[in-house]
Order: sequence, then structure tokens, then C-alpha cells
Amino acid sequence: MTNYVRMELPTRIAHRLREMQRLPYVVVTNPHLSLVYELYYKSFESFRRIPVIRNVEENEHFCKVIGESLKEHLAVIPNLVMGVLECQELVPADTMDKFVQAMLRARISRRVIAEQHLALTETFNSPWHVAQPSSENEFVGEVLLKCNAKDIIERVGKFTQEICKSSAGADPLVPEIKIQGHVNATFPYVLSHLEYIIGELLRNSVQAVMARYQTPSKPPPPIEVLVCEAPQQVVIRISDQGGGISREITPFLWSFNKGPRSAARLENFRDVPTLAATMQEVRQFEVAEEKPSGKIRDSSLSTLASRAPDLRLGMGLPMSRVYAEYWAGGLELHSLEGYGVDAFLQISKLGNQNEQLTSRASLDAV
Repeated sequence: MTNYVRMELPTRIAHRLREMQRLPYVVVTNPHLSLVYELYYKSFESFRRIPVIRNVEENEHFCKVIGESLKEHLAVIPNLVMGVLECQELVPADTMDKFVQAMLRARISRRVIAEQHLALTETFNSPWHVAQPSSENEFVGEVLLKCNAKDIIERVGKFTQEICKSSAGADPLVPEIKIQGHVNATFPYVLSHLEYIIGELLRNSVQAVMARYQTPSKPPPPIEVLVCEAPQQVVIRISDQGGGISREITPFLWSFNKGPRSAARLENFRDVPTLAATMQEVRQFEVAEEKPSGKIRDSSLSTLASRAPDLRLGMGLPMSRVYAEYWAGGLELHSLEGYGVDAFLQISKLGNQNEQLTSRASLDAV
């Protein structure tokens, strides 16, 4: 397993370097994209120089190299998107969208491999997994075997309400989040990925409802979450009455680099030094799962979920769809302008016989 990771990481990074080299020279020289290129090249050089790993001590050194690389690459996503936004006049928008989506899919695959190896190494070196093998919060690496949809929605929802409430002035009206359906549904999933997707969808709904209903004498309508479990999948519907999505924005919901608000998004990105797309800082709000040893499991992805509500980056929906689709799921939005939005998150139960292994292999290979 260790030598598989040792070979896979530089190979996959090399594919990304080649993809960036195929962009027009004027695009690659953009300072933000140039920084991304340099980070990838540095990691490639670090990983390719590691010899065959034969013992635990050599694996410990390898894990240190992985950890340093993961930390350095927290700057990749904001710089990647800022570079794409600045170069939107130089390359067709659809071409750049495909480039960003391919970069993110490949990034997910690399980080999953790297973090899974770190987590399994940590488990191997820790006694707690032997003492309590039947823990309800049992992880296999980064995969939580029994993700409970209701629990995750409640925890992330509470955090989202607090974040939105904190910047909305004195005594703001925050909508209630009601959960119904198959509230006991569980499934194996990468917890940090699911927290990010749910967090982005709830944040959009809470902010929309708070912006529309500001009359103190009348409480805002609740955000209704319906969990539906089937043999091969779980579907989560998040419904709000926040007024829906403007018609001018709808065609650009899933785009990273186009739309009428691109300039404002670029300015907001300059206020985000590093982010990797989930909830590391949410640990202080007890959103992350605790290990039996009392240690809190680190998330690979950071700071995005705890950004201020007015720091709108325009990447939550397209990135959430990339994460959902990577794990053979999906994300769709249905907006009724003037009323509200229904978001449908489809979660494939990892490990079932219908899992899209062929599609996953093609994504990982690029």
C-alpha cells in the first residue's frame, strides 16, 4: 500500500503539470496559476526522489513529506480560481471550466489517497482501534463507516446558523432547520466531504431566507430537509423559501469563471489566504468527529466553511457538485424564482455493487 501511494502521487501530479503546460503561455504566466504550477512541480520533485519504502521508519519519513505537501497545497484552490477569473478573457469560458473541474477531480483523488495513507498509518501506530473495535464512530482511514445523515445535518446546520447569525446585526431572525424522512439512515462516506457539501447548501438557504424575511413580528419559514434512503443511495432534499435564484444567475450556477458577478468574486477571493474546501476550523464548534482517544480527526480541507457570510466566492455549488460526482453521486438545484429553491443531493452508498468503478478509474487517471 505504501509503495502504491509513493508511485501514484507523482504520476498523478505529472498529469496535472502536463495539463497546465497545454494552456496558452499567457495563461500559465498569470501569477496565481504560476504559483499553482510551482507548488505542483515542487511536490512532484519531492515525491519522485523517495526510494522504495521497506520499513516503518521509512514510511514515517514518507508521511512527513505527504503532510508538508498537503499543508502547502492549501493555497491551490483560491489561487487556481483567482487565476481562472483573471484569465477569463483569454480562453473560452467552457474550456477553463473543464480545466478547473479536471484539476479539482484529480486533486480530490490525490488528497484522498494521501490522507487515507496518513490515517491508516496513524491507526497502525495507535492502540485505541484495538481496544474499541465496535465504536459507533469507527473510521477506516478517512471513511466514517456509519455517517448518519440526520446527525451531520444537525451539526452542520447549527454551525451554519451561528455563522450567519454572528454577522447579521443585533437579534437577527434565523430560520429553523427541520429534518424529516429516514432520519436513521447511515452509510459509509468521507465525512469532511459530506460536511462541506451539506454546509454549502444550508448556508445558501439560511442566507437567502434571512435576507428575505426581516420582519421582527413574523418568524421566517423553516428550511425543510428530507432524507430518503434507498438500497443503493441516499437522497437529501433541502428546501427553502428564500425567493429563488435570479434568472440572470441561473445559467452560471455551475461555472467557476463566468457570470455577472465574476469581478466581485475575484475581489472576495483576495480576502481568503488559504482554503481547501471543507471544515478544519469547524473543530472548535465540535462539528468534526472525535476519536475514542479524545483526539479530533484532522480534515484535509480547511477554512472555507468558516468564512464570513458576506464573503461570497461563487464556487460552493460547482465545487460541491464535483465532490458529489466524484463519489458516484450527484447534485441538482430546482429554483422557483420568487418562492425558493430545492436542492437534491444524491449520495451513493460507497462499496455497493453498482458503484461507478470505471468512471472513478477514468477520473483518477487524468
